[in-house]
Amino acid sequence: MEADDLLLLVAGGNHQAFEELYGLVSGPVFGLVRRVVRDPAQSEEVAQEVLLELWRSAAKFDPGRGSALSWILTLAHRRAVDRVRSARAAGEREQREAWRAHFPAFDQVTEEVEAGLEREWVRRCLDRLTELQRQSVTLAYYEGYTYREVAERLSLPLGTVKTRMRDGLTRMRECLGGVA
Repeated sequence: MEADDLLLLVAGGNHQAFEELYGLVSGPVFGLVRRVVRDPAQSEEVAQEVLLELWRSAAKFDPGRGSALSWILTLAHRRAVDRVRSARAAGEREQREAWRAHFPAFDQVTEEVEAGLEREWVRRCLDRLTELQRQSVTLAYYEGYTYREVAERLSLPLGTVKTRMRDGLTRMRECLGGVA
């Protein structure tokens, strides 16, 4: 039986016709796929996908538009090209991700430099505070204590700590005015 007749029977769900068609076209399908994909393991996989697709979509075959073998080889060629494109795109994505991981984005570098400069400005401004103001600000903002906890740690009244904090933060704001 010819591939055209077999394919029409496969469209009707005939398993025996599919077995015959499989034996008839599996070699040419694999050969075409192998030439496009080149990798033997992937070629086998793509050829199996094509033959499975052939079983599922045999009803779409129109004998008026060409031979069954041409239709089947067209399916195989399209699937093989899709696999090559997909593999190429995956490789390019991996290369881009590797490049991004190796070279940080310009914005990230800029942010790191700016953060370093800001830390330096804050250190300089902290150095301009009185020792008592610096202690209060450091305990509250760098060590995370509340104003009440700062007062307890320094054995000072809460009002005194609040005054030192207000004065210290005012001086910090004035010092950082050109940066913030």
